[in-house]
Amino acid sequence: MPVHHFIPDDSLVDSLSDDLSSPLKLYPSKPKKVYVFGTCLVDLFYPEAGMSGVLLLEHAGVEVLFPQDQTCCGQPAYTSGYKEEARSVALAQMSLFNEEYPIVVPSGSCGGMMKMHYPRLFEGTEYDQQAQEFSERIYELTDFLVHVCDLPLVDQGEQTKIALHTSCSSRREMKTTDSGKALLKQLKNVNLVEPEKVTECCGFGGAFSVRHPEISNAMVKDKLDHLSNTKADTFLSSDCGCLMNIKGAAEKDKSALTLRSGEHLLSFVARRVGLIEGGSE
Repeated sequence: MPVHHFIPDDSLVDSLSDDLSSPLKLYPSKPKKVYVFGTCLVDLFYPEAGMSGVLLLEHAGVEVLFPQDQTCCGQPAYTSGYKEEARSVALAQMSLFNEEYPIVVPSGSCGGMMKMHYPRLFEGTEYDQQAQEFSERIYELTDFLVHVCDLPLVDQGEQTKIALHTSCSSRREMKTTDSGKALLKQLKNVNLVEPEKVTECCGFGGAFSVRHPEISNAMVKDKLDHLSNTKADTFLSSDCGCLMNIKGAAEKDKSALTLRSGEHLLSFVARRVGLIEGGSE
């Protein structure tokens, strides 16, 4: 009897790995209020993405609270090995969200930092319990709209073909691989296409792109090639770091003209349902 060896491809390995390592995700009932943590990149480079997230939450009937003193999540310090500095930033953020409302973040990267790494930063310290409880209230905003708000969408836009990049933080830390696709599939005039090597990272990684520019450049070139090969009208991502990295590479690559207008997923969805006006540029 012949023996057949099963050799899974990379995408299946990643998919299985994600599934096997994923704890059961628990979602709250739809709350009356949520906190929004804006992130530095949204605040400085993509404020329309943050505002689109707020409008979509309000469209779902949820009141949004935004503590004005919030700053960054501390990820650059943490991933660069400056744990004391990261703790200082994390403590400042945790002190601002005092009520027991969910905290939604328009970024898988900062969401992952606050949910996965804050507890590690304070393990065994007097802030251990506080960090654990804080992390349990963290949700990536797209995931929250899909699984908690059950947000219905009515597409008001023209026919278009879109490629979606889901960041590695969203995929591996926040386990929100399918949330963006779930939102986009509600839009009847949007043809969502999937690029090759969809599970590969964009090469940004915060300080990684600065410490290892050659590797980062090679990674984003591969990502750009795969997105361009879809012949999509543009691409979306729910992480501003990936959006910046891929758009920057596309602007230098004249063959990737259609991808230079990449947009944050939340801005795209808010515009398609008539909550904001204008295009991505």
